[in-house]
Amino acid sequence: MTEIRELTVLFADLRGSTGLYETLGNAEASAVVTHAVSQIGRAVDECGGRLIKTLGDGLMAVFSSPRDAVKSAARMHDFLEKVVSRGKRQSSPGLRGLRMQVALARGEVVEMGGDCFGDAVNVAARLLDHASDNETLITDEVLAGLPSQLKNRFRSLDLIAVRGRAEPVHVHVLDKPSVGDQPATQFGEVVHSTEPDGIRLVWLDLDRVFDIDSMPVVLGRSVQATYCITDGRVSRSHARIEWHGGSFSITDLSYNGTFVRFGADGEIVSLKRGGCTLHGSGAIGLGSPPSELASPTVRFEVLHFADTEPLALGQSRSRR
Repeated sequence: MTEIRELTVLFADLRGSTGLYETLGNAEASAVVTHAVSQIGRAVDECGGRLIKTLGDGLMAVFSSPRDAVKSAARMHDFLEKVVSRGKRQSSPGLRGLRMQVALARGEVVEMGGDCFGDAVNVAARLLDHASDNETLITDEVLAGLPSQLKNRFRSLDLIAVRGRAEPVHVHVLDKPSVGDQPATQFGEVVHSTEPDGIRLVWLDLDRVFDIDSMPVVLGRSVQATYCITDGRVSRSHARIEWHGGSFSITDLSYNGTFVRFGADGEIVSLKRGGCTLHGSGAIGLGSPPSELASPTVRFEVLHFADTEPLALGQSRSRR
């Protein structure tokens, strides 16, 4: 029997399971992954959802209420955190490396033969490509169905081009608890007398300046990416630069990683589905460190228009 209903679709995907197979072996790693997926699947039942299917390292579920779906996503992250904490106590690098992405969309869903189909299903599945480690992304339609208290926990990432869809999707991300007033990086606190006004990106002859109203900026190979890098080694949506808390930050969205070097010869920070705050100037290596000559490298500079002329990057500037 075929039914068409308005539902909230949730996809969850575990990352880092490859490390488990390397450290634990196939049999034990398979048991751990199965257990982890089972644990996050509990959150579906507990929040009134329906598990449609498991997908190797993840699952798909549907909910009648956006609120229940978001509540389930939060519980999934809690369950996974317990698994990761156990890995820390057992000194298991494989367990400690487990991460999860969750994406939700809402709309008309066709239920047929125990499976679900439709635009909301496609959007939720493909939003996972834009989610970083332990991140929950939702669409406008999901946000609209949330009570005010829950809405306030999300911030807008604006319109994002989703693979296979002509129209971009307005996406929101569940904010993580802030640790302080100033954004921190691996190099300590970032302190400026004034907030930055924009960021300049240069790859070959593609020289662009983006202000805070242009955020987020997606770097990727897709022609729908905000900053398109036509190199086969770059993922379709490789990294995302956004404005939050008075600073610019970059988040890796790829499988091969994003690498950030601060200054001309500073330490290189490896972002494997993680992120860091951008400050000063430096280089972003997509898929390989910027120190490698063949690496697709984007030079960046955080701009303070009230200051003196920005540091030269060897290219003329064009405003977006």
